[in-house]
Amino acid sequence: MVNKASLDPEARVLYGESLAAPAGYMFDAAIATTFSLDFETALAAPVSLALFAAENRDDILREPLALLEGAERIAERLVVYCDAGHIHAQTQAQSRLCSLLEKMIVEVEAPQGGAFHPKIWVLRFQPQSGAGARKMRLLVLSRNLTCDRSWDISLCLDGDIGRKVVPGNKPIVDLLKRLPRLNVQPISEPARALTLDVASDLNRTEWVLPDHFDTLSLAVNGIGPDVWSPSACARMGVISPFCDDATLTHLAELSREKPVLVGRSDELLTCSAETLALYERVCVLDEMAASEDGEEAAPESLQGLHAKAFIQEVGWDTVLTVGSGNATQAALADRKVVNNVEVFATLTGKTSKVGSVENILGAQGFGRLLCPFVAGEPAADAEAMKAAERRLEDMRRAICKAGLGLRCERAPADGEDAAGWRLILACKRPLALAHIASAFAWPITRGEGHRRDVLQALAVGDDVDLGVMPLADLTRFIAIQLTDAASDARLLFSVGLQMEGMPAERHAAILRSIIANRDAFFRYLRLLLSELGDPFAAALAAQSGVGTGAWGHSGGDDVPLLEDLVRALCAGDGRLMAVERLITRLEAGGAETDPVPTEFRALWQAFRAAMPTEVGDVG
Repeated sequence: MVNKASLDPEARVLYGESLAAPAGYMFDAAIATTFSLDFETALAAPVSLALFAAENRDDILREPLALLEGAERIAERLVVYCDAGHIHAQTQAQSRLCSLLEKMIVEVEAPQGGAFHPKIWVLRFQPQSGAGARKMRLLVLSRNLTCDRSWDISLCLDGDIGRKVVPGNKPIVDLLKRLPRLNVQPISEPARALTLDVASDLNRTEWVLPDHFDTLSLAVNGIGPDVWSPSACARMGVISPFCDDATLTHLAELSREKPVLVGRSDELLTCSAETLALYERVCVLDEMAASEDGEEAAPESLQGLHAKAFIQEVGWDTVLTVGSGNATQAALADRKVVNNVEVFATLTGKTSKVGSVENILGAQGFGRLLCPFVAGEPAADAEAMKAAERRLEDMRRAICKAGLGLRCERAPADGEDAAGWRLILACKRPLALAHIASAFAWPITRGEGHRRDVLQALAVGDDVDLGVMPLADLTRFIAIQLTDAASDARLLFSVGLQMEGMPAERHAAILRSIIANRDAFFRYLRLLLSELGDPFAAALAAQSGVGTGAWGHSGGDDVPLLEDLVRALCAGDGRLMAVERLITRLEAGGAETDPVPTEFRALWQAFRAAMPTEVGDVG
């Protein structure tokens, strides 16, 4: 990801680094918005927030205990709002830990009927010492909460929470306040309250601007009456992976000199030669730069250009706008209403310090990763595929608005099938899926091998039996796969549905499936007892295979666990409460084997008696 305002490809930062707390602070709460997300990246985010920042997402995903504890610590302090139907799904079974995201992820829809497309994080940090002002961070991104390896842009702003309202923050504050009312499924009261609480603190935050910039302006399209769009300027540079003729023509007319355009080949091929001729240069990413400096990437991962920016020279100033909006009619232009919900952050500074359009997009800056766009003929089936994608997208939206739900029932043993829980997809009313040849659904924890044909059932409004499964596999996230009738195009996505009859012990069953033996128990215990705000200790405790299997030692440092327990008792900072919660939940899991050694249970009774406050309800 390209960082900050210079767009220098050498100044790069990892997603996790942007979420890490400032020195002397620790994570308190966050609200995030994204168009799309995948479960693995969403699972890795709480680890970066609460425990440690790994080199990359895959490093975190190799540590299931860290994923578990990250989700446990963040469960009530993070809400992620995403566009309904744009949670990625897989054909193979996904980790049961994904179900721990059910409280954090809220699917929403844009009020004007377009895409909910903003990509921001609003984070709150508190001092580790417990004294002093809390801090806020605003991340304005061009990337989604996914594993893609595209070139993106981020703006990171830090500031202190003050007493006075900061008028410039109003667009983002209004967006946060509106989010709980855009939901397509019922939103929990804690998620609603947290969103409004963070919005209140954001309203009183003064930002520290990046070097060389003098002013900041924030804007949101698709929510209120105000619509942001670039204004007239001496020269403009446009970075946009998606574009259309009408918007590109309008932008070119705003620039006194011919502007510069950076886009993607497949999108530029759909634009007319007359439109592209309005630009001095039309560029695309060099093939080597498009795949992470020439490295091989997984074929399913998104690569290439995903950054969005508008660079304008106005008088003696350079005006740089970054955010989620592309150069499309749905995102901006000269209209009074836009369909998409988009966020933009505009920084203004002297051109002599910030650089001109040519400095930023030329050979001295981002331009060294670019090459000229070579016009050609679009693929023969390009228009047909786009039409198929539009049909599938229409059906995705219809399914998200259909009011589908889930119901689970106790299922006794039947023949060779073990006892478990039956999951039923409940259809409230008929849903005609026009132009769809097939529709299948399955719980994300079970995989495609357990799929059920739902096409006819949806058409007549019948319920669908999704099968019997272990308690730990119950989830409200359902994968849906649609096939277009006029082509072989497919769409695979996930939706989170409201569930009736979810057993209270499901959460404990997931814990028992991860903490399945004594070694895992002691490594997780070490993770719970790691010092708050100590990422090194947390990372060490989370590493696979570091436990010795003896309850007195772990982590390879030969420090008795007893000393960690005593330190946590003296600190009185809630770590022992977390241990009590863990033991209580493991007892509720109902597994045949007990990962908690008898001798540790005896020791724990002594600590339980010595804890200064009542344990209370920790289940």
